[in-house]
Amino acid sequence: MLNGLPKFFRIAPAVARALELQMPVVALESTVITHGLPRPDNLSLAHDMEDAVRDSGAVPATVGVLGGQVVVGLSGAELEYLALNANARKISARDYAAAIAQQADGGTTVAGTLIAALTVGIRVFATGGIGGVHRWPPYDVSADLPTLAQSPVIVVCAGAKAILDLPATLEMLETLSVPVVGYQTDEFPSFYSRESGLRVSARAENAEEVAKIAQAHWALGLNSAVLVVVPPPASVALPRSVVERAVAEAVAEAERLGIRGQESTPFLLNKVSELTGHSSLKANLALLLNNARVAGEIARALFPLSPHRFEV
Repeated sequence: MLNGLPKFFRIAPAVARALELQMPVVALESTVITHGLPRPDNLSLAHDMEDAVRDSGAVPATVGVLGGQVVVGLSGAELEYLALNANARKISARDYAAAIAQQADGGTTVAGTLIAALTVGIRVFATGGIGGVHRWPPYDVSADLPTLAQSPVIVVCAGAKAILDLPATLEMLETLSVPVVGYQTDEFPSFYSRESGLRVSARAENAEEVAKIAQAHWALGLNSAVLVVVPPPASVALPRSVVERAVAEAVAEAERLGIRGQESTPFLLNKVSELTGHSSLKANLALLLNNARVAGEIARALFPLSPHRFEV
């Protein structure tokens, strides 16, 4: 896969080596750094997620765009540059070409990161929550969903972002034949909360079982992602009722202000954080780290003969 990459791709040497030797690698997104979290939490979280992947025995590969180059495996200095870059673009599937042609900088969304991971051959990806069907306007559907439908990658998340229409998002995932596997749970987590009242399509008790489900799914010739949903840690999870009140108020304000499109998610997440006294931010940070850890374990299960830890 590394031979014949587009000329605008650059892979960090440690990531390239791991892929060539079939070591476990976990892709990480970068919109959480550029658009998802306030400073300085964004940078410290980026480093902590990479450490969580390493501690699980896998190699982290944070994806971003720098000067029109798609970088798989950002260095520490590059992470800091993106974390401080107020002009960084939010790069989903549709945004790559313009960013490359215009030599722009940006953080990759779930869809954007999936494209980069597939291109270089990474099979496991950790994020916070996927995008989906918005509550308002309901025709606002994230590019994450169709990209998941055509990306044979294990995606580890805490469900879909709580600001979304979760029943509609789950229905869309079913339509797109994306398995939703609850990690030690039968219920679809709602990002900040462990519960949603919605059922997953399958349950797995450990990383090895997730790996077996994914391998069987792809062996059937199905090319969608396997979405692994992990509840946020109980110590920081918020009651669903608290989150729902905050989300309803945030959505109403976004509708009043006419905020939509790519500006919608950052606005709503910031507003929910404000309305919950920033307890949602604490939950967000914790679930991101937890997802990175679980993703590392799943990557290890896909490559059981690899050494336990790699120094990168």
